[in-house]
Amino acid sequence: MRIPTNIVALSLPALGGSISIPQLEFPSLGKKSAASTTIAPIPSPEPIEIYRVPPPPATSNTSENGCTTTLNPHGTGCISITTSGNVMGSGSFLPDGVHVTAYVTFVGAPAAPDPATIYTGTQLIILKTDGNLFPNGDSWKCITCGVSAANSVGSTALTPYPQAFKDGSRVMVGTNIVDCGAHQLASEDCTPDEVHIYPIRWSNTANDSNTGAGGSIRELRLAPDQVHISFNAYIYSGTQLNEIGFTPRLKFNATGTDGTNPRYELTNVNLLFNPNNKGIIAANGNHAVNTSGISMGELRGWASQGEELTYIGYPVESCNIDAFAISLDTGAVRRLTEHPEYVDPIDFSPDGRWQIIMDTRGTGRQMFLAGLRTIPPIIDMLVTGAVSSVRNNGARRFFQPWLLDQYGDRGLYFGQQINSEGDGLPGSVNDPNWNSGADPRWSPDGTRIVYYQMLASSPACGGSIPLPCETSTEPYGQGIRIIVANLTSRTPIDPPSVPGIPDVIPWAIQYTPGMTIPSVQSLAAGSYVLQGRASGSAAVTITYDASGSYIQTINVTYYDLCDNGVNTVMGFESVSVTPYNATASLYNWYSNITSTGAHGSGTKVTTPGGFHLTIDYMTNLFYAEGNLTTTIDGVSYYQPLNFA
Repeated sequence: MRIPTNIVALSLPALGGSISIPQLEFPSLGKKSAASTTIAPIPSPEPIEIYRVPPPPATSNTSENGCTTTLNPHGTGCISITTSGNVMGSGSFLPDGVHVTAYVTFVGAPAAPDPATIYTGTQLIILKTDGNLFPNGDSWKCITCGVSAANSVGSTALTPYPQAFKDGSRVMVGTNIVDCGAHQLASEDCTPDEVHIYPIRWSNTANDSNTGAGGSIRELRLAPDQVHISFNAYIYSGTQLNEIGFTPRLKFNATGTDGTNPRYELTNVNLLFNPNNKGIIAANGNHAVNTSGISMGELRGWASQGEELTYIGYPVESCNIDAFAISLDTGAVRRLTEHPEYVDPIDFSPDGRWQIIMDTRGTGRQMFLAGLRTIPPIIDMLVTGAVSSVRNNGARRFFQPWLLDQYGDRGLYFGQQINSEGDGLPGSVNDPNWNSGADPRWSPDGTRIVYYQMLASSPACGGSIPLPCETSTEPYGQGIRIIVANLTSRTPIDPPSVPGIPDVIPWAIQYTPGMTIPSVQSLAAGSYVLQGRASGSAAVTITYDASGSYIQTINVTYYDLCDNGVNTVMGFESVSVTPYNATASLYNWYSNITSTGAHGSGTKVTTPGGFHLTIDYMTNLFYAEGNLTTTIDGVSYYQPLNFA
């Protein structure tokens, strides 16, 4: 199916040029700001062909022998029918550009000594995307099924994000590296006896004996140079949950701890924190000002060809969660996205000229929070975690894949949804019940993108939820599908050479196991003034809890604050928080803001009793009393219904 998708120009307040928050600047990386309309012309829409990757046979019968010979006469297993990305999802292309990696969960295997008994549990597979078959007649091959315990000592779950190395014989998946030695994963010579599963270990304690699992790491991303990775770690501090990014070098230890347990170890670890950085919002006298600081949220991987890292950062505009890129060399930051909706997974093309993102844009999910633009990100010191959590409805995601050039959002350009064409009926490429998971990945020649989607299931649909639940039209009734988007007008590129990535990042901290993890200091309690860049100001009051351990309330009053020379913000906003634990809180929110100007006029208003949101960062279950509504040029955006 050829899909001539269109460039998207949504009905949003167009800022036309750079978005300027009072004294809140993001320096460029040797080029003009991504928000500037003068850096590059808007790319033309391009034809995109969407097709599904044939899945292995699937069954809902998880009992012994549930995978019958009728389902799979080859005796090579059946996978679970599921809608959970925790048990199935796609990864990246192998360097041949033909096969893609995926993790799946096999069920219904027969008991030993039947040879098919090995097809059980979560495993790494590869799938053909060109319509051809392996010699046994399957379009897929299990890489880790049947790997012996001796060849997988210390390994952990083979999920998520299977990322192939350029050598074609290794895949990083979860916190493991699956290695077929001298053999290509797709070759007949790569048998279970040849495969090893090596754990990845982070030493994070001062008295580390080099035994045990080591520190807990998540969201691993393989660097373009194939010898470095990035990862995140949760750091709990009292009632606060922080996520810190790191970039280490992979080092293979062939002897492990006792000469028999080989593994990969993380060395030359950079803690991605600038000790000279005062953060995005800091104090200068009685002024709340920006210091061109670095304020990372979740690290998302690598941009360009490894010269930059991508991350979800502290907002530039209030409640607007965006992606940023930061130079490893200089620490210079550029903003990649501007749309008021939520962005998270992101992958740059091999030549660094394009990016594919997963975003809620077009769904209206976040517009009631972030649609009114140019509001300074002051209350975000309290609400960023809650705002981020609204992106999902429990297990249901609202992500769809969007194609952007290297400069990202600007003016009215918000990219091209790669699966926008279709009739919207059940099973179609733009069926709203099918939402995308992380991470989308480019082919080595830059002409294709692989991603996967999950079918919404109860209680995230049906009942009081306006979106009805539907029956899957996929083979076997599967609730997850792997999709390839073929950019048919593109000429294949040769994989470019990748410059070396430094072991030492100049602006970061060299991590020492057991060291105290630093954090950006919050503003002290008190009153501050935020000056508008063009005119006006805002009065800010910050109050801490009785113990002085966290910010409890932020009050902001805007006095004709104009930042971009066009739009003027007036009114007030007040938010207070009551933490229940490190990940769940109650937010008491009061807002009455008006923005006027040629680039969109509107309001952000709560009902008289306020908007009271209870949400947990880990479960994303939206529950609110009262309403928060944003209206832009006569169009109103309302909060979602409470989770059923």
